[in-house]
Order: sequence, then structure tokens, then C-alpha cells
Amino acid sequence: MSHLDLSADAVTLTEQLVNIESVSKNERAIADAVEEALRTLEHLTVTRHGHTVVARTDLGRGERVVIAGHLDTVPLNDNLPARREQRADGDLLHGLGTCDMKGGDAVILRLAAHVPEPNRDLTFILYEAEEIEAEFNGLTRLSASNPELMTADFAILMEPSNAVVEAGCQGTLRVDVRTHGERAHSARSWKGDNAIHRAAGILTRLQQYDARKPVIDGLEYHEGLNAVCIRGGVAGNVIPDECVVEVNFRFAPDRSEADAEAFVRDFFEGYDVTVTDSAPGALPGLDVPAAKAFLEAVGGEANPKFGWTDVARFTGLGVPAVNFGPGDPMLAHKQEEFVPVEHIERCEAQLRAWLGADG
Repeated sequence: MSHLDLSADAVTLTEQLVNIESVSKNERAIADAVEEALRTLEHLTVTRHGHTVVARTDLGRGERVVIAGHLDTVPLNDNLPARREQRADGDLLHGLGTCDMKGGDAVILRLAAHVPEPNRDLTFILYEAEEIEAEFNGLTRLSASNPELMTADFAILMEPSNAVVEAGCQGTLRVDVRTHGERAHSARSWKGDNAIHRAAGILTRLQQYDARKPVIDGLEYHEGLNAVCIRGGVAGNVIPDECVVEVNFRFAPDRSEADAEAFVRDFFEGYDVTVTDSAPGALPGLDVPAAKAFLEAVGGEANPKFGWTDVARFTGLGVPAVNFGPGDPMLAHKQEEFVPVEHIERCEAQLRAWLGADG
């Protein structure tokens, strides 16, 4: 069994976590190591739910904050074990999960171990299966089985955000837009009706799309409507009778899923539209006291989150949430994934200060 040394600094702890391979659905070893380490801390109540580990303080504070991170990674790509690169402009830690998001997990474990009396009650959640289908996601399952463990005044998801606050997140909707035709032999194409040719109108509409950029709580979001795949054709000598254009709509968090679907159906009026996937956005929530105090503690800067993250799972439970973690999100899932050492150290220091443990 792998062991984690909670007395180690956050960068060393990140390296230890990275070197426990934990591709989605293979999180048992890392969850075992996290649970074993946290159960040594007498000030925490620790529970295990599948391969999701929850640890809580119960100090009777006026506020409770959830700090969460996922333990799984995307599949290996010749990028283990972790390695440290020393550079004049700041060291980097390379390896699968360094950025997404074991640097953030290491900060969570350091806070759990070394801030025994925070000025707010804390719930630490280190969960499984974020990188795959929602049905396997540890937060999805926890919200169904033990929603009380996710209840709080505020939540911080330590997804990579370049060590600044990224507030809320955009929603995502995927649809299949279909055209229909009639099969015929390609040598006698005039006997049929080419469904792929009919898809030209769909692509023309997408080219003419004008992205909406709403400002919410002072943050400008940028919606996007894009074709991401085209499917059609059955053989090289057959006129196709169906073509499917897969379209992804990234919508600002002031739209509900129903609003987003209505917009897309209206945009593609006259075409056969089928929704294949949908997830709500999350409003920034920066007006709640805990969020305001947190933003001030980490420099007062906030950016909108354009991608979708699990902050939406918290806002769905009525818990305002932000993304705040070490690493550049543009490096997530890349073979050359890395995290700046300075990001890890700064995130830990700022969170410690916010929780009243500067030393």
C-alpha cells in the first residue's frame, strides 16, 4: 500500500500523489492512501464513500466551507513518474495529474493536517471519477447518498485556475442536428437526395452565429456554438440518406439548461434536433460573505470560468462555489502536463491566511 507523508511540504506531497497512478475507475490505491493519512488526524471526522474520502471539522464555527478536489486522472501518456525541473524563472513539477489536479489535492491535505483550528468549519472532499461520465462522479454519488456532507456556506473546487479565482462556470449542451435524404447509387445520384449536402445550411448558420457576451457580477462570459463532429455516409458508392452534425453549446450561467435548449432549437429551426448531453452552469456567487472574504484574501482578482467544472454540482445544492487551484487549465490532459511549484506554494499560503493560520 502507498503511503502519504502529511508532514512533507505541498510540492513533495504533490509528487507523492502523482506517483500513485489513479486513472479514472482505478482510484482505490490513492483513496486508500488518502484515507489512511487523514484518519491519523484526531481533529477530523473521516468517512469513506466508494473511493471518495470526506473529512470534516466540527468546531461550531459560524460558517462552513467545502474544499474539494478529484483524485482521478485521464489515461497515462508516458508521463509518469513525476519529475521536477529546476529553472531560473521558477521550478516546475511535471507528470500526469500535476496540474489536473493533484497539486490542488496536496494543498487540501496540507490544510487538513496543519490547520486544526480554522476560523471556519471545513469539509474536505477528495473524490473519484471526475474525468469520466457523470454517473460515476464521486460528487454526483455523494450528493445523492449523503447531500448533508456537501452542505456549506461556500465551496472551493481546487481545479487548476492559474492560482487565481475563476468564478462560476458556463453550462454545456450537446445536440445532434440531423438532415435526411434518400439513398441511391452514386452513379445515378439524381435518383436520390444527398443528406450530407443538405447539412451545408447547418454549417452556414453556425458560421453566422454571433456569440453572446453577458456580464454577470462584473465578469464577462463568452458563449460558444460550434460543430464538433459530422457523421454521414454508408459506403463509397451510395448517396447518404442521413447526416448528423454534432454541435456543442457553451452557455453563460445566466441561462438555465431549458433556456439553452430552447435557444439551440430556435437557432436550428427547421432541422431535426436531439439533445445528447446537458449540464447546468454556475453563477459566480461572489456576493456571499465567505466568497467576498476569500476573494480579498487571494488578491481580489476573479476571472470567469469558461469551461464546465464541478462547481455546478455545488450551486445545484444552493452552495456558492469558485474554482481556485494551482496550474494552467490549458495544460490539463496534455502529455507535457506540469504545474509551477510557485502556484502550489502560493495557493497553500493564501488559503492558510484566509483560514486564520498564517504561520
